[in-house]
Amino acid sequence: MWIAPELAQTVAAIVDEKSFDAAARRLRISPSAVSQRLRALEAQLGRVLIIRSRPVRPTSAGTTIVRLARQYDVIGHEASVALGMERRDRMHVPIAVNADSLSLWLLPALEAVTREHDVTFELLREDEDRTAALLESGSALAAITSQEQPIAGCTVTSLGATEYVAFATPGFVDRWFVRGVTADSIAAAPVIEFDRSDDLQAQWLRANGVDPESPPRHYVPASEDYAAAVRLGMGWGMLPPTQAAAALERGSLVRLGAPDIAEPLFWQQWNIASPALAAIRESVVRGARAALQQGALQTSPRPSA
Repeated sequence: MWIAPELAQTVAAIVDEKSFDAAARRLRISPSAVSQRLRALEAQLGRVLIIRSRPVRPTSAGTTIVRLARQYDVIGHEASVALGMERRDRMHVPIAVNADSLSLWLLPALEAVTREHDVTFELLREDEDRTAALLESGSALAAITSQEQPIAGCTVTSLGATEYVAFATPGFVDRWFVRGVTADSIAAAPVIEFDRSDDLQAQWLRANGVDPESPPRHYVPASEDYAAAVRLGMGWGMLPPTQAAAALERGSLVRLGAPDIAEPLFWQQWNIASPALAAIRESVVRGARAALQQGALQTSPRPSA
């Protein structure tokens, strides 16, 4: 069954903009035309694609159409470039990314791509355990994720692992760990977590024989703000050594002890023959090699089964 690109792209616009009126403004057509296109595609497929709530939400079939629209965009862009045709807009690439990668190393890798390719990026910040869902839903063309198993229709490349070490200020240690970093003192000391899905500190607590629910906790959901809260002594937290290096050298942060935790990261992107997407992957892998722990790095993309 052939699905016209303009119909698929209309569904994607409704989902992206979260309303028919906003989708109409983006597409430069009337709201009634947006509704007519949606009804036409729903009639063609015999399925509801959009739940008319506030904001609107795609059904599972609608999510499939959004993915198709993204693929149309990529293929259309590459064809236009190959044919030397003028385009008013450049290729737009949404990428789902975890906060620490975004803060510490990803941006220079993406900037390098913009020197050779006419692309813009939309960075969708999410926990690395949840970025793959944005890729699967069609909200992103690529993702930095903790998920090694390829999503259907995607390739996966190992990036390495982000190392995390437990840090605190000397003043915090003097207050909470005066008799040493023991299970009892750890259970009483305030901990800083990124958000309620952050389990790095829980892993360290369990490794030290402490129930992760025991300590009081702060939530600071931004990478540099999180590091700042640790440096201020609000609590202890897990930081990448590069983010703590200057404070460690000054003596304003100290290590609390083992274990250090390595979180493997993977690059997943849709399996589309696109020079721009290939260039993004290559640049991201180079940036990851320079910034992350490297074990047996898999450098060639592995497609889904």
